[in-house]
Amino acid sequence: MKKLLLMAFCAAIMAGCASSKDVREARALAGRVLEGSGVSHIQFRKTASEADTFRIESDGGKVIISGNNANSMATGLGYYLRHYCNISIGWMDEGRARLDAPLPEVAEAVESSALVPNRFFLNYCTYGYTLPWWKWQDWERLIDWMALNGVNLPLAITGQESVWYEVWKEMGLTDENIRSFFSGPAHLPWHRMINIDGWQSPLPKSWLRGQQALQKKILERERALSMRPVLPAFSGHVPPALKEVYPDADILQIGPWAGFSKEYTPYCLNPTDSLFPVIQEKFIRKQTQIYGTDHIYGIDLFNEIQPRSWDNEWLSSAGSGVYSSLEAADPEAVWLQMTWLFWYQGRDWTPEKIKAYITSYPASRQLLLDYFCESSEIWRRTDSYYGVPFIWCYLGNFGGNTVLTGNIPDVDRRINDALATAGPSMQGIGCTLEALDCNPYVFEYVLGKAWDYPVTPESYATLLADSRTGKADENARKAWEILVQDIYGKTVPVGFSCTVHERPSLGKNMKWLHPRYEDSRLEEALELLRKAGGSGPAYEYDLANLQRQVLANKSAYIYEDFQAAYERKDVAAMKESAHEFLSLIDEMTEAVSGQPYFSLDKWIADARCWADTPLEANYYEKNARCILSTWGDFGSGLTDYACRSFDGLLSTYYKPRWEKFFADVIAAVESGEPFDQDAFYAWCDTFEYNWWQQSR
Repeated sequence: MKKLLLMAFCAAIMAGCASSKDVREARALAGRVLEGSGVSHIQFRKTASEADTFRIESDGGKVIISGNNANSMATGLGYYLRHYCNISIGWMDEGRARLDAPLPEVAEAVESSALVPNRFFLNYCTYGYTLPWWKWQDWERLIDWMALNGVNLPLAITGQESVWYEVWKEMGLTDENIRSFFSGPAHLPWHRMINIDGWQSPLPKSWLRGQQALQKKILERERALSMRPVLPAFSGHVPPALKEVYPDADILQIGPWAGFSKEYTPYCLNPTDSLFPVIQEKFIRKQTQIYGTDHIYGIDLFNEIQPRSWDNEWLSSAGSGVYSSLEAADPEAVWLQMTWLFWYQGRDWTPEKIKAYITSYPASRQLLLDYFCESSEIWRRTDSYYGVPFIWCYLGNFGGNTVLTGNIPDVDRRINDALATAGPSMQGIGCTLEALDCNPYVFEYVLGKAWDYPVTPESYATLLADSRTGKADENARKAWEILVQDIYGKTVPVGFSCTVHERPSLGKNMKWLHPRYEDSRLEEALELLRKAGGSGPAYEYDLANLQRQVLANKSAYIYEDFQAAYERKDVAAMKESAHEFLSLIDEMTEAVSGQPYFSLDKWIADARCWADTPLEANYYEKNARCILSTWGDFGSGLTDYACRSFDGLLSTYYKPRWEKFFADVIAAVESGEPFDQDAFYAWCDTFEYNWWQQSR
């Protein structure tokens, strides 16, 4: 009897410790994002529910937020701040929001449960387009934002190169072999996805050290907030020098990617080769020693590249070979992979081939990210992935392009339908954005659909108006009604930018760049938002963001006027349009000036901060400039893919191209000569290369 009592006592102590830890973490999060006398009036309580749930209620001037873990409590806090306090905590905000007593009362208790167990966030590309230069204070804010929005399955691939460095050294490769294999920091996502090797290498050792220290902090905080970080594992991608150490290994160079030359083309080890599980075990063991594990691993074999064979039997053997190696290294392993490849190479990945590949190992040990569901829901043409668990994902952004986009009503309909008809295979809702772009509202809406509290586009418009303006105001509500129904009611084509960001080209039809809504509606929303007279970083950001887009839209019409004047050979009108266009770029620069999220100076300064020496600082700056401009090698076809309306980018990169273009076209008309587009493009090649080669 005494033994049983002792065991019960110990169990109670352990449960109390777990409970207090979750409560401490939720309380700490509240303290990081809030200040003021009201913070101490928020209390957190741990519940015994096995499902993810939260409850919010008022009690004697206090607000009690209960949840089964720290993540659910954080989600409840986010709900309370938005719905009762008119407070929006953004992923790009700085500082803490003020919350003073007395707290807004919750008249009737709010209870909510997660509709799906997994809420995924991030994309490999985000680590190149947004996150490469982030320090801990940036990550700390994002992790808190994720928790406030219920994310519990974040992609966590920072610092993996330091692990690979140790593995490759152990396998006989030299420092030069290894660091020349890696790409520059902003391009590491595409190295990790087996697209490019060695671009802007060698990767400095300072980067390996710094990223490892950062990853440890990231993982510690994510786990503390009841998240299950997705770590990487071996996909078959190997340094070319490994073939010299293991000459009998089945290593082949894959086809080139995105126009990069052969010297940057990766090498892969066949998943059926006996060396594959050896490397997998070494990496998992080393990574677990450094970072621990939550037993879920991201591995993508064929991202935008061709498999060795399209034979169903080979695809099946590749899938089973990778899983077998993973299971041998970690018997609890779950393999997560994105299904972007099934969209990107949709003609080749027929339902039969998809089935052969994803059913080659147990469904219970995998999780698929249906990557681009706002455009193409692969689950619909694969019978809900033939029973393999998947997460419905909203991509929404390519390259971090600064453009208002996101079809909220259609996304709402698609998610509702998937929840109702996809069956038990649908195990989550997530966001796979390529960058943390200028539309956080859409991603927050998607994540909100993972919970059973009612949310509709109409109710969300009111919620956004109040929380982002900082008060209930009819002008703000009208503005956000327009934004949600009209502006965020029309999906913008993939790769949309604006005319200002385009490489100038005479005769080019740029109407495809224009959003599918009436410009007058956006202008009306901006004026209404101004009249609202809100306050706080979210409100100031929204004003700058809308003003930027209004101006960006006008650039298309001005350019059309210039082309029409060119057709008439009306030099005076051409000069007038050119002046108006260039002045508009200055206005865009002024509109975003002072917003850290729209600052080229901040982007470059953050990159340089990772360096140990001035030489390294210059290296990081060049890498940071490259991905925003030419992206990679000449002829890669990715120039301006990651275009941004950053203040310094508008003034030093986009504007000089347009100045040169207008001057050359006008000079050609004045001289009676045809405009030499090829000569202008040659000038652009040199200008763009020199722009990213410069450093402070």
